[in-house]
Amino acid sequence: MIRREPRWADALGWAALLGGIFLCAAADARDSGSTSHRPARDVSETGAPRPPTGRAGGVGEVRAVRHWSYPGFSRVWIELSRPAVPRVNHLAADPKAGRPERLYLDLDGVWIGREHSEPIRVGDGLLEGVRLGQNTPSTTRVVIDLQHYDRHRLLRLQGPDRVVIDVFGPPAGPAPSEGASHESAAPSAVTPAERESALPQEPLSPARPLPFELRPVRTVVLDPGHGGRDPGAIGVGGLEEKEVTLRLALELRKRLRERGFRVVMTRDEDRTLDLEERTALAEGAGGDVFVSLHCNAAPRPSLHGIETYSLNESDEQHSVQVAARENGIDEGEVDVLQRTVAQLRVSEASGPSWVLAELVHHQLVRGLRERYEAVNDLGVKKGPFYVLFLSSMPSILVETGFLTHRDEAKRLRSRAYIARLAESVAEGLSLYRERAHPLIARSTR
Repeated sequence: MIRREPRWADALGWAALLGGIFLCAAADARDSGSTSHRPARDVSETGAPRPPTGRAGGVGEVRAVRHWSYPGFSRVWIELSRPAVPRVNHLAADPKAGRPERLYLDLDGVWIGREHSEPIRVGDGLLEGVRLGQNTPSTTRVVIDLQHYDRHRLLRLQGPDRVVIDVFGPPAGPAPSEGASHESAAPSAVTPAERESALPQEPLSPARPLPFELRPVRTVVLDPGHGGRDPGAIGVGGLEEKEVTLRLALELRKRLRERGFRVVMTRDEDRTLDLEERTALAEGAGGDVFVSLHCNAAPRPSLHGIETYSLNESDEQHSVQVAARENGIDEGEVDVLQRTVAQLRVSEASGPSWVLAELVHHQLVRGLRERYEAVNDLGVKKGPFYVLFLSSMPSILVETGFLTHRDEAKRLRSRAYIARLAESVAEGLSLYRERAHPLIARSTR
């Protein structure tokens, strides 16, 4: 992560919150199953939308469709050439017509393109498959045929423009190909019934997971930041963030296993991962907490220290700047997402995340100060980060030091310093496992 100096003269509010995440449906919502009907337009006798006579002017197109499958969780990812606001609805199964339970999304101003003609077969226990159709000359409909379904979550992101829908349900054994992705799109055979509109979704579901304070902490997901084509911050002597975070994560995994944790890593080698894939893996692995590991950098080489973040709104300029860097967007982008951040899952997960951040950060600073001098405590902060937002579990992001500071870069090259960092974070996670539930319970009184 590269950090710039605050430009207080330009401080006009929020800078680039979350790079364009929009919450398009209530998080973890479930549809009531009721539907309303409206006349279907432009439907052939076979039930499929008629191919439009030509592409409407000024519309974007579907560039790619991918999916990730894990027991109890599936993610569908649709990349677009321009922004689109999706509308999602749920339809109950129709056994007489031979139609499964399904979700459908309408994308206004989007053309599917003739190359997207084959259905995507998923068959992972949650999703049967994904299909696309041209509902009108300027609207694409995405149909997700369901096998099992509890709830879903719909997001819109920018840079590039994409729509993400997460589907949660009961695990049905190992998915056919864990973490599989598919790069093609789906068919134009969207049926008339799929043109029906569902009533607004209910905000809560009986199948919703246990509250965080009632869940045991067994599985830790470690996310070494960056990797592959993305080196992250580059510091003194060419030291790359991706190298430091991977070495730290591997050492931390060993320490956590010694303490009885199950550990899942988003990467254990130098490879490229996008943020959606990182968090899909975390969700699918059944993680109880998510820890994203990073290194800092700044134009002024004297800046140094350690800071830890949890997801939430922030009006502190530095936190917004850090989030802009980690989200991979320009600081000058300004959006209305501070209101979105305030309305999403923050009310449920931010309490446990803040407790987790405080325990880990305190132990990290304490552990380092026992062995090293001039350990600068930059504190526990809140910020709007992609990787935290896309995780439904308690999640933190740890900035372990400045690669652009001579002494901290030297330390981060050191095997002994990495081991001390890992030991301290592991101790903080152990404290969270032992003490978090009573702490969270008291904080909600």
